[in-house]
Order: sequence, then C-alpha cells, then structure tokens
Amino acid sequence: MFAKSLVTAALLANAALTAAKLSPISAVGSKFFNGNGDQFFMKGIAYQLTPADPLIDTEQCQRDASLMKTLGANAIRVYHVDPNGDHTGCMTAFADAGIYLLVDLDTFNTAIDPIVASWNQTQFDAYAKVMDAFAKYDNTLGYFVGNEVIALNNQSEAATYVKAAARDLKAYRKSKGYREIPVGYSAADIAELRPMLQNYLSCGSNASESIDMFGLNAYEWCGDVNMQTSGYDTLNEFASTYNVPIFFSETGCITARPRTFADQSAILGPEMNKLWSGAIVYEWIAEANDYGLISYGPPVSATVTGANIEGGFSRAGTPTPVSPDFSNLQAQWKTLTPTGVASSAYKPTLTPPPCPASTAGGWLVDGDVKLPSVGQTQQVKPTGSNSETATATGTATGTAASPSSTKGSANGGKEITGMGVGLVAVMLGFMYWL
Repeated sequence: MFAKSLVTAALLANAALTAAKLSPISAVGSKFFNGNGDQFFMKGIAYQLTPADPLIDTEQCQRDASLMKTLGANAIRVYHVDPNGDHTGCMTAFADAGIYLLVDLDTFNTAIDPIVASWNQTQFDAYAKVMDAFAKYDNTLGYFVGNEVIALNNQSEAATYVKAAARDLKAYRKSKGYREIPVGYSAADIAELRPMLQNYLSCGSNASESIDMFGLNAYEWCGDVNMQTSGYDTLNEFASTYNVPIFFSETGCITARPRTFADQSAILGPEMNKLWSGAIVYEWIAEANDYGLISYGPPVSATVTGANIEGGFSRAGTPTPVSPDFSNLQAQWKTLTPTGVASSAYKPTLTPPPCPASTAGGWLVDGDVKLPSVGQTQQVKPTGSNSETATATGTATGTAASPSSTKGSANGGKEITGMGVGLVAVMLGFMYWL
C-alpha cells in the first residue's frame, strides 16, 4: 500500500511538472503576453460537459484536448468547477495540447444576484477556494468573478458588488503570494450599458479595486454581415482606449446556418486585433441549444438516464466533430495568426477611463462610489427612484434579441433580452442543475 502511494504521488508530481511546461500568460497594459514576450490572442472554446466540473476526468480531457489541438484552439473557458476535485490530470492534458484555462470562480449557489446583490463571506470563501485550486497551474490564464450578472440595464447597481468581488480576490491573490493571474468579469452585451459597464469596472485611481481584464459575451455577427452591419465597429470604438485586455468571452451566432465563424476573421484580423485579445467560441459539446462543435453520440430522449447522459445528450466518450461547424472554425483559425507586439517593445500608455456618471433610464452607478464590503447587501430602492427592481429594460444583442432566450446548457450561461420573463427562465434553468 505504501509503495502504491509513492507511485501515485510520483505520477501526480510528474503531471504537475508537465502542466508547468506551458509558459504562463500575464496581463500588461491592454494586452496579454506569454513568458517568451509574445502577445497572446485567444482562440478559445467554452467547455462545460457537466454542470459540476468537466476538469476531473483525465481520460476525457485527453480525448478532448487532442481534438481541440487539431481544431487550433489555445484556450478553454469553464464555468463551474469543484475546488475539492483533482484537476492535475486535466490541466496537464490541456497544457500538453497548448491550451490555457479561463475559469469562473462562482457557482450556481454563490453567484452575485443582480436583483438584490450581496457580497458575503460565504461567497468570498467559495471564490477563494477555486483560486486556491487553480493558482498552481501555469496554464491558468484568468479568473472571472461573474458571468452576465447584469443582464438588464436597471440591474447596473450590482456592478459595485462585482467590482468588490474583484477587489477582494485580487487582495487574496496577493496575500497568498500567488502568480498575478488576471481577475476579470464576463459581461452580457447590453446596448444601453455600453461602454459604461466596462469602463466602470476598470475606472478609478486605485488599481487594486479594478478588474485586470474584461470579457464580452456578444452574438451580433450573424451570417453575411460586416464590421458596420454587425455593430462590431461600435464595439471597436468603445475598446479603442480601454486600459486592460478586452476580448470576447463568448461568441458564435447560430441564427444563420451554416456557422461560418466569419467574426473570427474580424476579431483576429487587422481591423480588431490591435485592440482585442481574441475570442471564446460557444461551445464544445452538442446540446439542445444547438451550439455544439462536437458530439459524443446521437441524442436520446430527455427522459433517458444512464452513465454520462444528461438532458438527452451524452457527456463523455470520443468527440466527433459536428459538420460543417467544426471544419469551418478550423479553417478560419488556420489562416489567422496575429503576432501583435513583443512585450519588450510595448510601453502601456492607456490610463483608466473616467468612472461614468449615472444616466436616466440607463447606467445607475454615479461615478467612483465606495465599494461594498464583505457582508454588505444591496439596499433596494423604492419603485420610482431609479429602481433596479420592477420593470426590466434594456436591449440585448445578437441571438438575445428574441423575446426570451437562454442557451439552456450545463454552464448556466444565458442570453437575456430585456424581458422580465427571461430572468424566470434563467432561474428555472439554474434550479434544474442544482
């Protein structure tokens, strides 16, 4: 038994060393760089096979990482993990394939509530445990303190709680002596909140209270469009003076078939790559939402139960590319190899944006307000005083433009439309996975 334990420990140690071979990524100014000084651009995939944690099945990760390498991916985004799980095997598998990880720190139970926001000790402890679990891996690229917490413009006061979470997790990272893995936020693309939300999260004179990176979940580029008709020219304008790395933390419209992923040519091409650091395409696994790039077998009835079957879809096995989506994305990425600027030649000059003032019927946070402390809960205003309760307003974009829409996947990600019923749908989706 003792000898077996020694062998197991040796294998784990060797796996950790293997995972360390991939050069760590750091955020400098508005760009990402690897350890060789090369600018880093994401070609990423949203990866959440199960609602709990897709990074504990080493053999499955090896199969998926191998195919992702063929696809041309260099990053994955995972929305929910179990911090108590053993992730070394999966992190090694992805590192061996040249793939980095963006991981969300929250769970279904600890995410910041946009209706009555809070930032409490339970949330902080849960987020910190995820950071503890992934800080040791060189291929951990970044952490998100929230995903689409604010889905409507009258929820924007919750941004102070998102920023407080980033502040406290950055302080925790420093207190533990961890590598400065960027801490950021992944935002729903709400037209009325552009660019106030992204600017607010990075504004202020105290960098310890601001995010290190900003991700945007945008599905505007659908079918035969261009920079102007898709609205990406507007996104480009709002990113032109942004002082931290900005990228698409979800993208990949499905309303026009087949998916050509022409937006990747814009994002990673000369029109945008001077400002944006790449994109995460939604998503890896085929589910009922029809975004999947691969499948693990034909769908079955949603009532069927069995090993690795949930919601009518297999969640493990040999990944088979979905045609022509997989090959279309592969073809796009193969031709897109931005080099950017070397870190040795890059001197950051952009400064934090001004903290935005509140606007009637739009952004509700007025300037550089004091952030909540741990244990503080949002005081809901009475109806009629810039209330963030009652009616839901706002214009979401891309595939979110239908009256009520949710991706309905294992990650709990959502595309909200500015309709109150959308929130109900999302919460029901969350309850399904609890």
